[in-house]
Amino acid sequence: MSLLDVRDLTVTYGTDTPALRGVDLTLEAGEKLGVAGESGCGKSTLALALLRLLPASARLGGRVLLDGEDVLTMGWGRLRAVRWAGASIVFQGAMHALNAVHRVGDQIAEPLLVHRLATAATARERVAALLEQVGLPPARARAYPHELSGGQRQRVMIAMALACEPRLIVADEPTTALDVMIQAQILRLIERLVAEQGIALMMISHDLSVLADTCDRLAVMYAGRVVEEGPARAVYAAARHPYARALSAAFPRVGDPASRFAPRGLPGDPPDPAALPPGCAFHPRCPVAVEACASHEPPLAEAAPGHRSACLFPAGSPA
Repeated sequence: MSLLDVRDLTVTYGTDTPALRGVDLTLEAGEKLGVAGESGCGKSTLALALLRLLPASARLGGRVLLDGEDVLTMGWGRLRAVRWAGASIVFQGAMHALNAVHRVGDQIAEPLLVHRLATAATARERVAALLEQVGLPPARARAYPHELSGGQRQRVMIAMALACEPRLIVADEPTTALDVMIQAQILRLIERLVAEQGIALMMISHDLSVLADTCDRLAVMYAGRVVEEGPARAVYAAARHPYARALSAAFPRVGDPASRFAPRGLPGDPPDPAALPPGCAFHPRCPVAVEACASHEPPLAEAAPGHRSACLFPAGSPA
């Protein structure tokens, strides 16, 4: 049984605005899954839906099985016990996620005290150990968020996520707005902690190249659906869906003058979730679309062993 098994997950805002449209994903203990896509594709909604952190106006359907238990049907008491202890989240933008008027040490200790995993005295010891684990001196526990750099705040968020020793961590854009040196440090830190503790990681990012370098598998999302999923290197280097290929091609390759001087993008914008086009949602922007694409939305199906794509022509282009 997989640690995380997401089946036909749907999220609808308001009366009829779909943010997620039948997402299927699995994640094993110790595995790293990357989720990529443009802004508005549903990545952050997916992250929040896994622990039911969405606003009350959101309607959820499908199943989110964490160790075989459906998060979507849990009572509030059980859900509170699962958050932080069973699965935790590193939110996008640490400055906004941390409480500006509380010291960071108190914020790291809070989930330990809420879950009664430590006393006030032992929580301080645990906070010091967690800060050292993420590369910060224990004395920084007395600092307020504004007294830390962006990279230090992100390390505090990771320490919070690790505090209750969860089996799953969801990292939503953990390196957003960090410079490339600090980004590399944070990514190596996450990789090391996952390897040492056998934690399952779902990492969300716009940057397909970062995910390909960090994760075991990649899932590419478009208009609330997973349109490609498979081994990270295979998805990055030999994507089967036209959107995943365009996303990969948008990043220049080191040592390749052609891609450096003529980086390829993708014309147009993602569709409005409240007014999705008929058929495949990507077909208005797709360079290989045919008439059938406007009337048929393909399911996510196997295009190669262990590699799935939601395209009528997963080999590349129509005959």
